[in-house]
Amino acid sequence: MVRRSILFTPGDQPDMLRKAPSAGADTIVFDLEDAVAPTEKESARETVREVLTDPTFDPDCEVCVRVNAPVDELTADLAVIAGGGTGTGTDTDGNNTTDTDTSNVTGTDINTDTNTASSPTELRLDSVMLPKTDSADDVHTLAAELESHALEIPILALIENARGVLAAPEIVAVPETDALLFGAEDLSADLGATRTDEGTEVLYARERVVVAAAAHDCQAIDTVFTDFGDEDGLIEETEFAIQLGYDGKLAIHPAQVAPINEAFTPTAEELEWATAVLEAKREADAEGRGVFEVDGEMIDAPLIAQAERIRERAAAADS
Repeated sequence: MVRRSILFTPGDQPDMLRKAPSAGADTIVFDLEDAVAPTEKESARETVREVLTDPTFDPDCEVCVRVNAPVDELTADLAVIAGGGTGTGTDTDGNNTTDTDTSNVTGTDINTDTNTASSPTELRLDSVMLPKTDSADDVHTLAAELESHALEIPILALIENARGVLAAPEIVAVPETDALLFGAEDLSADLGATRTDEGTEVLYARERVVVAAAAHDCQAIDTVFTDFGDEDGLIEETEFAIQLGYDGKLAIHPAQVAPINEAFTPTAEELEWATAVLEAKREADAEGRGVFEVDGEMIDAPLIAQAERIRERAAAADS
């Protein structure tokens, strides 16, 4: 699955949730975490569930939900979304709320009435994003919670604190981890670093995340660009992310989606070069030649890998 662009949408805004697919992002994220005030968490869960169980809501993109990181809130998020109850989170006074019976949940068929096994409702949920992932255990905890609701969907692990950066190799090694996402803003706060336009304060972490992902043949998704009115700055930062090896980028505004998608889609010239390299390689292999050139350029294994990556990105963008 291609994830050039991943667009966040506040989970407490039903109109925005329903309109999100029109932005053209490869993945839309219904956000129950940072985009929702603590006092609105419970109503946001119900809002997200209402959209995800609406039979008319069936977009062509991936549909993801960003749950909350604390275990009790995570449990409450999934209890409502996948079970239709009130969950077990905490209210604004810090008191536990009431849990619900989700024993009738099977796969993506859920009951709007948890006391009967009839009238199943389809849940359109393709993946779950885990914020502030700082250990492999965090992923295991979410995976177990998903399994308890019979949801076999991938996990997108968001790395946005110091512990998560150091544990990135272990986090991505968990089978349920389908992508590593880098969050520079929360990481900077965790480090006590000052954010700069150059981003040198998070460069090590940014590179460590993409290296860990590549080592496990896993997607790496770059951090948000917070100034959604600065398209030139967005394009420049996205191009740098591509240079580092990232496969996609997070977006916080619909206007950011098209520039991100375009940046991660190979140009006609790049695709032409990649096609020529791979065709020349086939000819060289057939003739038993280990060395060959394309347009006067000697081609070695790294360039072949680059050509294959370009072809894969182009094919994914067309799918």
